[in-house]
Amino acid sequence: MHLIEKAEEDNRTVITEFILLGFGDLPELQILLFLVFLVIYIVTMSGNILIIALVVADQHLHTPMYFFLGNLSCLETCYTSAILPRMLASLLTGDRTISVSGCFAQLYCFGFLAATECYLLAAMSYDRYLAICKPLHYAALMNSRLCLQLVGGSWISGFLTCVIMMCFMSQLTFCGPSEIDHFFCDFSPMLKFSCSDTNTITLVSFILTSLDSPCPFLLTVTSYVCIIATILRIPSTTGRQKAFSTCSSHLIVVTVFYGSLMTVYLLPKTNTPVALNKVFSVFYTVLTPLVNPLIYSLRNKEVKEALRKVIS
Repeated sequence: MHLIEKAEEDNRTVITEFILLGFGDLPELQILLFLVFLVIYIVTMSGNILIIALVVADQHLHTPMYFFLGNLSCLETCYTSAILPRMLASLLTGDRTISVSGCFAQLYCFGFLAATECYLLAAMSYDRYLAICKPLHYAALMNSRLCLQLVGGSWISGFLTCVIMMCFMSQLTFCGPSEIDHFFCDFSPMLKFSCSDTNTITLVSFILTSLDSPCPFLLTVTSYVCIIATILRIPSTTGRQKAFSTCSSHLIVVTVFYGSLMTVYLLPKTNTPVALNKVFSVFYTVLTPLVNPLIYSLRNKEVKEALRKVIS
């Protein structure tokens, strides 16, 4: 029996590269898709870099909320750069191959940044909770030391999670076929092509994902439940509107990010069409980094004022 299994293993073709099918099933739309995603990439990078520059340059934006926002914009520039340049090159040249090591690198960057964003959004919601629910103690509680600890903890948590995952991933051997029906290297599609035992990495992935997404999400939800309860107790309509305006931008960003993330990863895989899955993946990998600077710049008075100063 062992000899038969060994013979089967020897006959398997170990692959050294994957083929990311992406949007290859729409050949007539390749140039249009390239132009659309190129515009999105330029606007995303410009918007997020502009916010980072404003937060650094304008003294009025040297507050905890904008310190978090600057980090979020920095994360989004890296996040979109981990996926879009590779997709743009594929749409332009038609070359959809990517080496296994290249796939690992993309998966690591994507996973690290997505996990960090979950923690960073939770830290931002905690900042808004203190500002609205404990305004008299806000300056003392949300000091520069705590800001650095929250931001540093977010980046380190995302980094360590993905280092552990990639240590297990690097032990796997991948066999043919090599076609991944996605536009970037995601964990589940890659795992399907492993001819090694995947039970351990599946368990590790479940444990780490349970810590990385639900915990920050629950912290974010709890913060906003307290925030909304506090806002509703404010007697004047003007006071309620003013309090809500300080956290509405962040609430929209959280809703867009977690809404698309949950749609992709919680929908049953068997009943969901691959094309629909790709569309939802575009939402949280491509459109979320695009809308973040737009939401914060259009809905935030301080950012608009800083932008007006730069223009004038």
